[in-house]
Amino acid sequence: MTVFDETFTMNNGVKIPKLALGVWEIPDDQTADAVKSAVKIGYRHIDTAQAYGNERGVGEGVRNAGIPRDQLFVNSKVAAEIKNYDEAKQSIDETLSKMGLDYLDMMIIHNPQPWKEVNQGNDRHFEGNLETWRAMEDAVKAGKLKTIGVSSFQKEDLDNLIKNSDTKPAVNQVQIHIGDTPTDIIKYSQDNGIVVEAFSPIAHGAAMNNDLIKKMAAKYNVSVPQLCIRYDWQLNVVVLPKTANPDHMKSNADIDFEISDEDMKTLAKLDQMEYGDASVFPVFGGKL
Repeated sequence: MTVFDETFTMNNGVKIPKLALGVWEIPDDQTADAVKSAVKIGYRHIDTAQAYGNERGVGEGVRNAGIPRDQLFVNSKVAAEIKNYDEAKQSIDETLSKMGLDYLDMMIIHNPQPWKEVNQGNDRHFEGNLETWRAMEDAVKAGKLKTIGVSSFQKEDLDNLIKNSDTKPAVNQVQIHIGDTPTDIIKYSQDNGIVVEAFSPIAHGAAMNNDLIKKMAAKYNVSVPQLCIRYDWQLNVVVLPKTANPDHMKSNADIDFEISDEDMKTLAKLDQMEYGDASVFPVFGGKL
């Protein structure tokens, strides 16, 4: 069994592949080729978002990947700014139309807050998230989506959906990497039967410049990205490394080694890294 065959079973019974290709910042006209390369290498899970501006390219790649549609797990995200039923419903239809697909395997709410409020305000948009969630539930009933989940939701955000809707989120996609391991929300999600997904496993590249991580990678005779992906893998989460480079796609999947418990603890204690140019993004602590 390869890493590509490994899955989690979500709380609705649907299986989700444990390794995914992330496509943030890949230009739309290059995305189809990236998806096709990934599928050829063995990837079966592709993660995009309305905000990435490359859903069309992902759809083209999926349609022309040369394997049956039902063997691929395709996810997108409702834009963080959408906090009402009608816009959410319309955005899901637009995503399917752009991608040229009959259904998506999953759609998630991209953030509990609109991006311009992240790190700036305390309004968690409980009502608005329930409205968007209801539109997503209806899209499941209509056969447009198989599964629905969330991203960057804290305990209170998850509780809002769990207590006030018929559908428990199937996944919570959060930033998890060496130097930023939010153990509380990982545990809370998993204890509630919610699969956790890790975005930015290589800390948006910041891990490449960290001496401790470089030393640890050398100890295991692997690259820094391989160590970072394996670290997340051993936390029992779906890992979403992003790349358009087929060589990187291959090496990102070559994680057949085991980080010792002691080394996992050492890596977990590592302080937050400087994100450099990426620090302007809200997910890395910036403000829009």
